Amino acid sequence: MTQFIQLLLMELRTEWRSGYALSGIVLYVFSTVFLVYSASLEAQPKVWNTLFWIVMLFASVNAVTKSFVRESGRRELYYYTLTGPIPLLLAKLTYNVLLLTVLGLLTYASFVAFLGNPVGNQNEFLLAIFLGSLGFGITFTFVSAIAGKAKNSATLTAILGFPLVVPILLELLKVSANALRLVQDTDLTTDILILAGIDLLLLGLGILLFPFVWKD
Repeated sequence: MTQFIQLLLMELRTEWRSGYALSGIVLYVFSTVFLVYSASLEAQPKVWNTLFWIVMLFASVNAVTKSFVRESGRRELYYYTLTGPIPLLLAKLTYNVLLLTVLGLLTYASFVAFLGNPVGNQNEFLLAIFLGSLGFGITFTFVSAIAGKAKNSATLTAILGFPLVVPILLELLKVSANALRLVQDTDLTTDILILAGIDLLLLGLGILLFPFVWKD
């Protein structure tokens, strides 16, 4: 736990000093939403919902996939002498989930400011943002760990990440569509449990497989 806390604080301090990830992704989000607003596209609730998760998906890819790719070989060796694989994975994962949650809230705020707010149930939509941030964070953090060992990391990230993120996106669209009153889903609780189950399954796989990647 001590190692986890120290590694998490190190990630937060690094981001606070550089501001690389958050500032770049915030610029991407606001510029995308402003382009949609400038094009005078009609943001019907269904279009609004789809655009929101498209922006979140690509912003998540840009924010998270560099978690391990940016680490040099010497820094990885330094980590290897100080800590184990699980505290490092959980620290980076926690940081990425926090980053994506903040990013999701900022994206939601920018959509409301420029495109209106068709959300009927705020609590359900905020829950979808958190579960989506958790799923994207887990998926792309582990994919980044694998891609960091390869030379062509961008291609490998796309190949590994897309099949894993599709089930999360499908469930997110269903949960958020219910929050926007696009559908009246009587099995909303089931959808939320399925989404949470997918997140926990990916987390378990990451914890199980990352030590093998870490030793390579």
